[in-house]
Amino acid sequence: MAKLGVNVDHVATLRQARGGREPDPIAAAILADLGGADGIVVHLREDRRHIQERDLKLLRETVPSTLNLEMAVEESVAKIAIQIRPDKVTLVPERRQELTTEGGLAVIEHRDRIKSLIRAMHDVHIPVSLFIDPDLDQIRAAQKVGADAIELHTGRYANSRESAEIQKEFDALLESTKLARKLGLEVNAGHGLTYHNIQPLMMIPEIVEFNIGHSIISRAILVGLERAVREMKSLVTGPNSQP
Repeated sequence: MAKLGVNVDHVATLRQARGGREPDPIAAAILADLGGADGIVVHLREDRRHIQERDLKLLRETVPSTLNLEMAVEESVAKIAIQIRPDKVTLVPERRQELTTEGGLAVIEHRDRIKSLIRAMHDVHIPVSLFIDPDLDQIRAAQKVGADAIELHTGRYANSRESAEIQKEFDALLESTKLARKLGLEVNAGHGLTYHNIQPLMMIPEIVEFNIGHSIISRAILVGLERAVREMKSLVTGPNSQP
């Protein structure tokens, strides 16, 4: 049975659009937890476009489930992570111009920096996941630099429209999960997943957790956050789960 991590970055984006206090991602995280979320995910970007350090500190104090901090391979953010002590850290690529994360981390190209940051997190007992594309060489590199887990970037799968293309991307994810598990890595998945396209991925038992934000927050605008989380959680856990 897979777990569901709910990303509340988009709640903070709406707040920052007006520079005020509402809506509060802390309140959103509490509602997500009530809806059955197994964890809360936030991305503390270098430019602080949505989640702020204040949010991260309050989430650490209030979130009863797992707190997953997404961050770039940057020393300044690493120092904050070491101070706040999230339950886990997910290293992601980051560019100031992007609207959202556009691809997976280039582990091979930046292995020394990534390895050093992973070591720093491990020194304070914070497990580390790497957000990477379903690329076998990158998965092997993730294992070599000491990552505890990977989060497969599902963007290409989510953006595919033709049946053949969808199947190709699904097969890539499937092959990637099998290799990762063989190498001893926990496998999570996320990016672009919705209430419609997540169901085929439930056929991949090696995926431990799905991390989803935009689709849930979008639906929450219409039906409320707690209900939106419950509906996604029921898809993730399968038809035999308890409500």
